[in-house]
Amino acid sequence: MPPETPPAPSRLHPAVWVVTALTAAVHLAVAGRYDIFRNELYFIVCGWHPDFGYADQPPLVPLIAAATQIFGINAWLLRLPAVIAAVALVPLTALFAQRLGGSTASAVIAAIAASIAPALIGLTSILTTTTFEPIAWTACAYCIALAVLTDNRRALIWAGAIVGLSLEAKYGIAPWLAGLVLGLLATPARRLFAWRETWLGTALVIALAAPSLIWQAAHGWPFASLIAHHNASNAIFTGSPLHYEIVQVFALNVVLAPLWIAGIIAPFAIERLTPVRFLAIAFVIASVITIAAGGKDYYMFAAYPAMFAVGAAAFRGIRARLASLWLVLAFAQSVILAPVVLPLLDPPRLSRLFAHSHLRPPPDEAAAIGAPLTQVFSDELGWRALEHQVAAVWHALPANARAHAAIVATNYGEAAAIDVYGKADGLPPALSGQNQYFLWGPRGYDGSVIIHVNGDPERWRDGCASVETVAKFGAPFVMPYENNAPIFICRGLKRPLAEIWPRLQRYQ
Repeated sequence: MPPETPPAPSRLHPAVWVVTALTAAVHLAVAGRYDIFRNELYFIVCGWHPDFGYADQPPLVPLIAAATQIFGINAWLLRLPAVIAAVALVPLTALFAQRLGGSTASAVIAAIAASIAPALIGLTSILTTTTFEPIAWTACAYCIALAVLTDNRRALIWAGAIVGLSLEAKYGIAPWLAGLVLGLLATPARRLFAWRETWLGTALVIALAAPSLIWQAAHGWPFASLIAHHNASNAIFTGSPLHYEIVQVFALNVVLAPLWIAGIIAPFAIERLTPVRFLAIAFVIASVITIAAGGKDYYMFAAYPAMFAVGAAAFRGIRARLASLWLVLAFAQSVILAPVVLPLLDPPRLSRLFAHSHLRPPPDEAAAIGAPLTQVFSDELGWRALEHQVAAVWHALPANARAHAAIVATNYGEAAAIDVYGKADGLPPALSGQNQYFLWGPRGYDGSVIIHVNGDPERWRDGCASVETVAKFGAPFVMPYENNAPIFICRGLKRPLAEIWPRLQRYQ
């Protein structure tokens, strides 16, 4: 047995469950306040086409998204899995702190940190491929720590299942996994690699992740093409390592910074935490990989709950008054930032808040430049209005033209909005050259009539017998490239749509 194995944690203090309940109440109250986010619409449509993978993501999140909508389109139900992920993270982080030898105060501190960190709130406010990363990364680290601390070998099989499922939601756990492996190899915890259960867990990871990876290989690795495009276009604003870390500090709550910083330092300074030194090493390595690869600022957010747990265990002897003051200050800062990550204010009021404060977050990618609100909030607005305008154009066509009319959208958000909301208006499935929509192809349309959404009429004029701009769409507070954009009709495409389809491919 490893030295100084901490005793099995007792039941979590009622205060942890109060924090958990409050977290649930807040997330449930605002889950449906704004409309469905661009990517959420896309996930729903992907999930309506079940497969082992998609051009830009594994299959799990699309399948979950589609499953939540079997009774009709409902934003609140769509976000319910995200709420569950946010809520479950709170007691897990508290339990983690106790398992590391932390006190009741440690568990409460860890729980509050996991519940109020703005970055974590933001990740779990909508259903995306990143939503389940905090709970998955933390659970994986917990299981490995459990094996290191107590020789619980079955925990490694559970860790394998968690990693495998996480890879079916997003490939983003790879840097964290690399960090954990290298952290284990660099410490006495390397003994785990001599255990049969470690390799059973590894086999489970491979088995669970294989269907998505095989799908990617069979379709020419579109995800790799997408990443290459982002790297080549400098579309992601990582900035210098110092800038990246400053963003992390503010996104996770400045007042909570001593907690996760202690999580990095304490395993090297406090003897009772040396068995989990691999966690601190993993965090540093994953951060270096993410920065070096030009990752977005939120790519590392999922690693912080584990550091909260280690830091809280390090502070197990903190005085109650000091801990209370610390948490009150942290809560106050999170309250100030809450409208940035949760839809607490309606769009006009949020716009005024940004206009008269410094709370507007800087863009982390080119697509976020010019967002009237935040990129997420602006991308939750205007989609129904877009669909209504496209439906009006489609229904205005003569019956014989409607039978052959293809609706082509510039990006997957527009196409997905038309698909999700257009069912009620009888619209046919939309086409697009972006990401998974490209792989679905032209769906048999010949191009005799094309309703094009947000394209450039001049670029199509030479290829069509006629081009007529019939409408412009937009709505307040939407992204700039979704505002005042044309809807035009191309009649008589001079070459079959299937023939020009490869030219429309955009993996980005």
